[in-house]
Amino acid sequence: MPELPEVETVMRGLAPAWEGQRFARVVLNRADLRWPFPDGLGQRLTGARVLGLRRRAKYGLVDTDRGETLIIHLGMSGRMRLDPSEPLKHDHVVFETEAGRMVAFNDPRRFGALDLVATDRLAEHPLIAGIGPEPLTPDFNAAVLARAFAGRAAPAKALLLDQRIVAGLGNIYVCEALFRAGIDPRRAGGCIGKARLAALADAIPAVLVEAIAAGGSSLRDHAAPDGTLGYFQTGFKVYGRVGQPCPACARPVARIVQSGRSTFFCEACQK
Repeated sequence: MPELPEVETVMRGLAPAWEGQRFARVVLNRADLRWPFPDGLGQRLTGARVLGLRRRAKYGLVDTDRGETLIIHLGMSGRMRLDPSEPLKHDHVVFETEAGRMVAFNDPRRFGALDLVATDRLAEHPLIAGIGPEPLTPDFNAAVLARAFAGRAAPAKALLLDQRIVAGLGNIYVCEALFRAGIDPRRAGGCIGKARLAALADAIPAVLVEAIAAGGSSLRDHAAPDGTLGYFQTGFKVYGRVGQPCPACARPVARIVQSGRSTFFCEACQK
């Protein structure tokens, strides 16, 4: 599933084509993706003007002048194709603006989703409710992590993947942030000292900002709406680099499995 930087990249890529524009046509080529589309999705969006595009955690949000917000969940393989040169088999939803710009939501695996909800009730939506703080806001700091980790026996890796603790993080950026902070992903959250928590609170937004600047990580399906691939994967310090030398100490990067997910880290640098 795309993580925060990939979703941010997609929403920024859509903004020039959608912001301030009206949808002239919304075509649904099937009745559902991961879940059924909301009743009248096409009709409710047709004629609506886009007020703004934003992101919450791993979800894209499109606010309209009808008091409704479109939630975009890219799932495992979802892509927003801007001004496609030709239709593809898995273009399940096609948006067209009055200015003639087209966007196709392409999702071969159909783990993505679209929903349309009242903007003033967005926080109550099942995908949004309970999500923790955004790591790219001024309010995110070591104190936030200290409160969330206090007394917790769960490993740091698992805690950071919990969307109730930090919004938008997934396997890639948790591995990279823990490496930068020098924290062993197996260490119990409640046993991490103040200095390391402060380093982690700095590392998380730092790695995310760098990833966004690089257009995200294109490992499988991710691409910006114009088709541009991200290249942050070329700068991974540990993720996917098992057996390769740690960039800090040259010891081979290790791989373990935690809760069914691969974790990459340096056993020498991360304590």
